[in-house]
Amino acid sequence: MKNEIIVLENPKSPEAEMFRNLRTNIQFMNADSEKKVMLITSTIPGEGKSYVSANLATAFAQIDKKVLIIDTDMRKGRQYSLFNLRPRPGLSNFLSGVVDQDFIGEKENIENYIQKTDVENLYLIAAGSVPPNPSELLVSNKMETIIDNLIDKFDIIIFDAPPCLIVADALIVARLVDFNILVSAQNITKLEELNKAKIAIENVGGKVAGVILNKVQTTTKRYEDSYYYGERLSNIKPKQRK
Repeated sequence: MKNEIIVLENPKSPEAEMFRNLRTNIQFMNADSEKKVMLITSTIPGEGKSYVSANLATAFAQIDKKVLIIDTDMRKGRQYSLFNLRPRPGLSNFLSGVVDQDFIGEKENIENYIQKTDVENLYLIAAGSVPPNPSELLVSNKMETIIDNLIDKFDIIIFDAPPCLIVADALIVARLVDFNILVSAQNITKLEELNKAKIAIENVGGKVAGVILNKVQTTTKRYEDSYYYGERLSNIKPKQRK
């Protein structure tokens, strides 16, 4: 497992404490509802959305929550490498129906694509084989069934999506989840781009719960003063599921 999983590799660091604080913040603001499916995206590459997704998921797993990460970045998915798992079969293989010959089980069953990580309670659906048409796969009827089929099997489901100002993939999934979180990076993310991302998500019917400020210099600014802001999750209604 890569040392990017900071809540495991360096649990006493300010960065690890930031993820525990974020976890607690989400829990408290989510106390009176059943909002359990989130999407994490960014405006552009390099802001750290996969790093945030993996660490937040691990932080939830550490308090005995059964957590699933779904790597929705079918162009450059890297969650499998963070947890030293197989890159496929994964999401693209389930959506396309194209699997390797050694695939075991019914390819129409999304549960056959779930891998167990070395972290107790944490599971992953990798991005899978790189398809020529990721956006087209995401708008398929199969995508809409994934949450319905897995919602009762996990306490938390986290979609790690591509940057939403680069490709449409994140915006397609944003309307299916309970809430969306934007990852920004100090000295990288432009405020106007962050506003564009928020508006884009809201325009497709998604709810932006807040923004994580990543890559803050811990020697100059305390993480807890800057890591999270946005609309209270208690003001966001969970998706009505069948």
